Amino acid sequence: MTRHVFRTGRALTGLALLATGALGWESSAQAGPKPRSACTQSVPFRSGTEGYDTFRIPAALMAGRNTLLAFAEGRKNSAADDGDIDTVLRRSSDGGCTWGRLQVIADGGADTLGNPAPVADPRTGRVVLLLCRTTSRSPNRRVYVLHSDDNGATWTRPREITSAVKRPDWRWYATGPGHAIALRRGPHAGRLLAAANHSTASETGTGTGPESGSHSLYSDDGGDSWHIGYVADLPGGRLKLNEGTLAELPDGRVYVNVRDQGGFSQAGRADAYSSDGGRTISGVFRPQKDLTGPVVQGSLLQTDGGPLLYSGPSDPQRRARMAVRVSRDGGRTWTAGRTISTRPAGYSDLLGLGGRSVGLLYETGVESPYETITFTRFTVPAD
Repeated sequence: MTRHVFRTGRALTGLALLATGALGWESSAQAGPKPRSACTQSVPFRSGTEGYDTFRIPAALMAGRNTLLAFAEGRKNSAADDGDIDTVLRRSSDGGCTWGRLQVIADGGADTLGNPAPVADPRTGRVVLLLCRTTSRSPNRRVYVLHSDDNGATWTRPREITSAVKRPDWRWYATGPGHAIALRRGPHAGRLLAAANHSTASETGTGTGPESGSHSLYSDDGGDSWHIGYVADLPGGRLKLNEGTLAELPDGRVYVNVRDQGGFSQAGRADAYSSDGGRTISGVFRPQKDLTGPVVQGSLLQTDGGPLLYSGPSDPQRRARMAVRVSRDGGRTWTAGRTISTRPAGYSDLLGLGGRSVGLLYETGVESPYETITFTRFTVPAD
């Protein structure tokens, strides 16, 4: 396969496999793109196909009224987090039952291009995608943005924004992964807001290990320019903030939920709130004890007129047992919702399909979480 730096729009043949059957809450066929009868589950990415060893790091988005976008990292030679990794995409127009050809939308040759964080601008419909690049020549990550004006069919060439969103003292850097959000309420309506994480040198200067932190990125011009919002560094603290996910609550606040890499929280999660559209954090991050599970990425979704949802593995000892948990008080407390699968499971991303219909794109398999990236849809029960 011929490879070029930042090749965009390349398509490979192949359709996702279709599965049927009830999962979790009632199967959903009420809103959003209409699925085929009895379709609740499909597999847009299967490791060992399309010339890739492994597909990982899912991100999902609704583009326009009828197009579902499923993003992932296509890891060429192994399941490792570095090396020859492309950002790939599949599109569905029937509610996630079947998927179009694989599109390689960002290809950096032997470099890593990943950590997809997509968002749709509500004013224009433009799909904006943040991602990161690691080269074989340097471990320092660079940050890029690209966009599509035709619901993901074609994409612009990635454009570097590192100087605007990465401080000079930050080392490791990652966008998302998983969907970013567009604010809909209050003075910052229309703002695009993404979670990201970074590392800095240890305060002691001993070089024994970096400190990890969480921050946000925001754009008030539809993704043309990006800025650093809140920055949460807790040097020497027991919380080691890492991958984050965001949701705008009905009262206009932004709820921030972050992976605790240090595992201090019983559930491996920490959370906080922002009252100014993600520019700053109100108060401090606190351990979130209700979201029991391993140390792993997770995803948030504020449903329309319903509860706040969180997806992630629920087995406290290993990456397994994908579940969707429910909060009816804006993330302060969480209760069990529904176990989606008891199999191995890893990263995930939630997306709203309209009304009470919800989609979930997640890593899962029989022996390993990294065998497939599977899509399932369900309906959240009415309160």
